[in-house]
Amino acid sequence: MAGPTATGKTGLGIALAEALGRPDRPVEVISADSRQVYRGLDIGTAKVTAEERARVVHHGLDLVEPDAPFSVADFRDHALGALRDLASRGGIGLLVGGTGLWLRAVARGLDTDALPSDRAVRAALEARLTSDGLAPLVDDLTTRAPTLAASVDLANPRRVVRALEIATLGGDAPRPVPRGYPAPIVWLGLDVTDRAEHARRIAVRARQQFDDGLIDEARALRERFEPSLPAFSAIGYREAWSVLDGERTLEEAIEDDARRNVQFSKRQRTWFRSEPDVTWLEGGPDATARALALAARVAGR
Repeated sequence: MAGPTATGKTGLGIALAEALGRPDRPVEVISADSRQVYRGLDIGTAKVTAEERARVVHHGLDLVEPDAPFSVADFRDHALGALRDLASRGGIGLLVGGTGLWLRAVARGLDTDALPSDRAVRAALEARLTSDGLAPLVDDLTTRAPTLAASVDLANPRRVVRALEIATLGGDAPRPVPRGYPAPIVWLGLDVTDRAEHARRIAVRARQQFDDGLIDEARALRERFEPSLPAFSAIGYREAWSVLDGERTLEEAIEDDARRNVQFSKRQRTWFRSEPDVTWLEGGPDATARALALAARVAGR
């Protein structure tokens, strides 16, 4: 299940798992969120609660510490392992999240083993990003590897760095042939087409996260880890730190958090528009019934 942030994917995934599950057919969720893999990033990433995990088994959460590397290849391996285990028990996996590349890598396939990787090259590119900013790296990528650049979200620093790493090591060669999960798949998308309403929901969630203790969570993380880590590009942490440092008021931080999430949702929509065969649902009270009807066809119920 794909879609922009704050459209209700988490709640819908839990509702589907509970509705489709049977004693002889477990239904479990695999989170496809590139920041929820990090331990301790709970409130700021809108991670499911302990109560929700008790209702439905979730995979893809709390896999590594914030200072550990974790790639799309790592996620693919984790997700495919969970799916194979579920299949052996006659179960169904619900891949739920807004990280488009991760969803695609599992559901449609991405031969990440064939993509070149070198930690020293990546570290040098990360250093350039820190010292020079994103724009020079984007210029470098579009000049050196225009074909690869055309498939990359050029507003996403992590994606640009990874693409430049690939281009540095392998040139502008065509991408490997994808390898998807070999089982029936239904692509569902969840969105809120009224953009003003979606912005309102994002603003409400941002305020709730700060009310729930985001500043304390951000403080505790900064005491243990380097703030420049890629894990902390998750929206909310730098805003919380700015309050702690006296650079913004609480209200300004909440507004900045919401504004950045609205911008992020636009980039997510751009990505998901390139995904074929997605059945889009309106995020609201009717989404569960429609999603259940579509998923039940594959589940045989």
